[in-house]
Amino acid sequence: MKSSFVLKTAFLFSLAAIISTGLFAQETKAQKKAEKAAQIKSMIDAQNYVFVAQNAFPMSGRMRNITPDYNVAVTTDSIVSYLPFFGRAYNAPIGETRSPLDFKSKSFDYKVTPGKKDGWSITIKPKDKTSVQSMNFTVSSEGYASLQVTSTDRSAISFNGYVTAPKAKKK
Repeated sequence: MKSSFVLKTAFLFSLAAIISTGLFAQETKAQKKAEKAAQIKSMIDAQNYVFVAQNAFPMSGRMRNITPDYNVAVTTDSIVSYLPFFGRAYNAPIGETRSPLDFKSKSFDYKVTPGKKDGWSITIKPKDKTSVQSMNFTVSSEGYASLQVTSTDRSAISFNGYVTAPKAKKK
């Protein structure tokens, strides 16, 4: 009789430990998610982040996986875009070998609006790069992002990827 009481008590303590561990794990997962959302929000508010492209979606053709070397760096005073272009050109300069999405802009409009569920919509309109009309980012609170680029002389193109903090410059 006494051994069954000890066995039941040990079982109940084990069950309580498992339940509390599960609740603790869920709490830390929620905390990590909240911390990540706060980190992404602070980067967007400070206008200091890098969009790393993983996939390209041309208007016609198939989706293409691309290397993580392609990105758009956003700071308060400049936009540095290094993205490939796949699609149709309606007007292409003779002898141009660089992608039309490989540029630097020091003059641009930057607008952030809160997203519908969570995250943000960011619109960037370069003033000194006439071929790119707008770059529209949709960023989730987890850091996943998409980018739609609208051009004046080329078909539109979209990219999927993520937003991260810029790497510290080496001295």
